[in-house]
Order: sequence, then structure tokens, then C-alpha cells
Amino acid sequence: MSRPDLSVVIVSYNTRELTLDGLKKLIDSRTGAVDFDVTVVDNASADDSADAIAEAFPEVRLVRLTENVGWGRGVNRGVVASRGRYVLLLNPDAAPVGHPVDELFRFARQHPHHGIYTGRTLHADGTDDMYCCWGLPSLRSYVGFATGLGSVIGWFNPERLPGYDRKSVREVPAVSGCCMLVERDLFDRLGGFDPIYFLYSDDIDLCARAAALGARPVVVPSASVIHVGGASSSSEGQRIKILRGKATYVRRHWSPTRARVGLGLLTAGVGLRAVGTTVLGRGRSRSADWTVIWRERRTWRAGWPEVDEPRPPHSVLLEETPTAM
Repeated sequence: MSRPDLSVVIVSYNTRELTLDGLKKLIDSRTGAVDFDVTVVDNASADDSADAIAEAFPEVRLVRLTENVGWGRGVNRGVVASRGRYVLLLNPDAAPVGHPVDELFRFARQHPHHGIYTGRTLHADGTDDMYCCWGLPSLRSYVGFATGLGSVIGWFNPERLPGYDRKSVREVPAVSGCCMLVERDLFDRLGGFDPIYFLYSDDIDLCARAAALGARPVVVPSASVIHVGGASSSSEGQRIKILRGKATYVRRHWSPTRARVGLGLLTAGVGLRAVGTTVLGRGRSRSADWTVIWRERRTWRAGWPEVDEPRPPHSVLLEETPTAM
């Protein structure tokens, strides 16, 4: 059997309808220009996602996990189970617009020195959601979070890459894992995603490590997906996970002294918002209840616990239903 050009890997957790809809749009977007297969890793969903996917898309390789291992570890297992020369990571809430697989693959073949690629991530109305790429975490951005200045002054929020409209090709420090094309050889050299991350900052960690090997992540605006975002997380729970990811990242990449300062700034920012929630109340706001997040500060400041798991390209134990496109 010939090796496909590209393997799409999707990690699904209790997003049955989004996953089914995304798979249909992905398969409908096939033009024949790129030979790709699809692997879905189901993270022990409780909504019958796996059975529904197997019934609706028998051509998709389905990896059924017996526990929720998180996003990055799920991706690692999906990549190990797939065979493409490139790997395209798609969230179940990222529905293709046009032919993003073709566009990303074409650009990657023409510009192989980048190693990591992403497209535009859009709201349902077609406007950019500005989440496709990021700057790396910095003390400046954490000062912006601690003081609230990052919400009003772009200089204090460099992670959002202020001034970049995502409509032109540009090298960036990091790209979002919701739509990320990676050369398999590079993915294997990196050992895939660091298994310590359950959710969040794992894509930024991967890009930072890839840059150390010479990769130059890039945005390819001719490729795009509609990104729902946060489909499997509640507001407070999502923010706690985001903060756990940030705490893990600074401990992995910063010196101990700098990491302590960074964690202090994150704690101050959460405290400021908790006071605001207490004084002003949430009212009609749809934002998180920061007092809940403040009470959980010991949890998220500790980051994610270490995980002992083999990393790509080595195999891990899988409970898999293999079929191939």
C-alpha cells in the first residue's frame, strides 16, 4: 500500500455532532490533488461519538481510547497510527472552508524550510477569530495580564501579535494546534507533543521546541477553517486548564527565577479579576467567575503533572479500530 501524502489527525472528546459535521466537510473538500487519510482519536467520549463516527465514516481510521488522555497525548497516538508524510492536526470544531488541505500541502511542498504551517481560523461569519497564531509567552505579556493593560494596550499583549491581520503570509513564533500542518520527520524528531500537557500551551511548546531545531512556523492565509472554539470546556474549567498549561510552559522553558515571577504575575492577574468579579458582580457578562479560578490557584499554579508515556515515533498501546481511506 502506497504511503499517503498527508494524514489528518482529529482528537475528539464529547463533540459528536461537531466531529461528524467536520468530517463530512473535510471529506467533501477532497479534490484528489492530495492523497490524504484521516485518523480520529476518541478520548473516551461519553456521547457515543466513537460509534457514530464508525457508522458514518467507515473509511476513517478510528482509535478508541479507554480514558481521556488529553489533546497532545491523543494527537501523539493518532500520529503513530497514521502514515502520511505530513500530519495535519484539526480540531473537531474546525470545519474546512474551501480546500485547506490542498492549500497547506501545496505551500509546504513549495516552502519546506518552515516545517510547521497553519491557515486562518475564522468565525462563522467569515471574520478572523485571531487565534491561528501566537507570540511566545513573555514577562511583558504577563505584566499586561496582571495589570489589565493587556486588554487595552497591544504592546502589553504581544502574544496576540497585535497589528497582524492574519491575511498575509507571515512567519510567527507559534501556531494553533486547531489547524497545524507538520512534517512527520520534524514531528518525530521532536518526540511529538510533550505528554505532560493535558490541554493548552502544548502547541506553543511544540513550536518553541521546533524553532530550536530550525523550523519557522508560518501562516498560510489561503487555507482557512471555521473555528467554534471551546466546544468541550466550561468557562471556569477552560480558564483553569489554560492557566495550568501556562504554568507548565514557564516551568519547562524559563529559568526558575523567571518562572516564579511569571507565576506571581499570573496569580496577581487572577486576583485582580476575582476582586472585580466580587465588587462588580458578573451581571450579564458571559465571562468566567474569576473567584472560582482564584480558589483553584494552587491547582493551576502547579501546572500539569508529569506523565510517563512513550513518545513518537515509538508506539504506544492503542485500542484501535483500523480502517484506511
